[in-house]
Amino acid sequence: MLDFAIFAVTFVIILVGAVLYLYPSSRRASGIPGLNPTDEKDGNLQDIVNRGSLHEFLVTLHQEFGSVASFWFGGRPVVSLGSVHQLQQHINPNHTTDSFETMLKSLLGYQSGMGGGAAETVLRKKVYENAINNTLKNNFPLVLKLVEELVGKWKSFPDSQHIPLCAHLLGLALKTVTQLALGESFKDDAKVLSFRKNHDAIWSEIGKGYLDGSLEKSSSRKGHYEKALSEMESVLLSVAKERKAQRKQTTFVDALLQSSLTERQIMEECMVFTQAGCVITANLCIWALHFLSTSEELQNKLYQELDEVLGSDPVTLDKIPQLRYCQQVLNETVRTAKLTPVAARLQGVEGKVDQHVIPKETLVIYALGVVLQDSDAWSIPYRFDPDRFEEESVRKTFCLLGFSGNQTCPELRFAYTVATVLLSTLVRQLKLHQIKGQVMEVRSELVSTPKDETWITVSGRSQN
Repeated sequence: MLDFAIFAVTFVIILVGAVLYLYPSSRRASGIPGLNPTDEKDGNLQDIVNRGSLHEFLVTLHQEFGSVASFWFGGRPVVSLGSVHQLQQHINPNHTTDSFETMLKSLLGYQSGMGGGAAETVLRKKVYENAINNTLKNNFPLVLKLVEELVGKWKSFPDSQHIPLCAHLLGLALKTVTQLALGESFKDDAKVLSFRKNHDAIWSEIGKGYLDGSLEKSSSRKGHYEKALSEMESVLLSVAKERKAQRKQTTFVDALLQSSLTERQIMEECMVFTQAGCVITANLCIWALHFLSTSEELQNKLYQELDEVLGSDPVTLDKIPQLRYCQQVLNETVRTAKLTPVAARLQGVEGKVDQHVIPKETLVIYALGVVLQDSDAWSIPYRFDPDRFEEESVRKTFCLLGFSGNQTCPELRFAYTVATVLLSTLVRQLKLHQIKGQVMEVRSELVSTPKDETWITVSGRSQN
């Protein structure tokens, strides 16, 4: 297997190591234009580290070499696609796994999702997605309650008080995900705080993708990570045993217990959902409120839709599809913030993009952060403009990239639901205001996160 240094950049590099170990192929280059390896052993690893993230590296790579470009992980070539046109051409029949879930499992050291055979993989994917969907249906009133508690807290603040979005919305995401996934025992704030401590310790390593390459060099840091992971796994296994004895059927873990998954597999699925669900939900909500706070016009347009569709009633699951402008706001949030900037798939059979042949078992990276701000696909790409999603062609492009439709990852669908409840509750009661002079910078990791705490103020909305 590749040296551990290959694992020191981002989650995709971890996936590369696993994929290349499981699927050996020739060492020949693909012939696609790109970088030569700067180091015989590590390929372009140091170039990626120097750019600060894989996303920033890919931005520069595609600027220099075009929309189809190659680089090296260790002694192996990798192909990156950086435009919608090339992604449309890319043929990969391996749709049995979700790329985000596969990468996260690889980071956590859970290889069973990759090596258990096609039938097991399809089964686990179906069980996982159905469990999330049923959990939302069974617990939607709880989501509404938790959101209303947060909005009520914000309403009690004076107009001048600065509200830290990252802290408050990660708290909302943690409460929502833990109670829906693991049950009512996580109504206990002390239990949630303990969960958060281990969650943060795990994600701080996964989220930045071992960017500085120092985990293996620091025994204290590695020990802290492994202790947090072990404690989290123990908690999840314990919860599963307790819920099995109680024979309840309302939460995510309950749904998994009704399946044929093993105890270990149930723990792994709970780990993936609680880790990814919390971070994706929190950051989708953070970025959505940040972008809305920059424009009173956008807030008023969303308010009008909410008033027309919901009136004074709370949002319900069956009403969510009718909130089309709210969906546009969330779509544009995902696009502008580059919420998940990179995905990857294994080339299952030999393929071709433009004149370039992609050999079988080549790792193909989808440079989504590049594609989402490609001026050929999006007019004025750096502007936050939900109206762009009124066009069917734009919606089709977004679906192609895996951010909507059947290919959307389950954690993102969950996050959309929670964010819709938040927006529908908040915007009808409060106006959001940006803090003057605040500069928002993106940290492009597994999920794009603000580099620093993000602040807004709120004021009451007058009722006509």
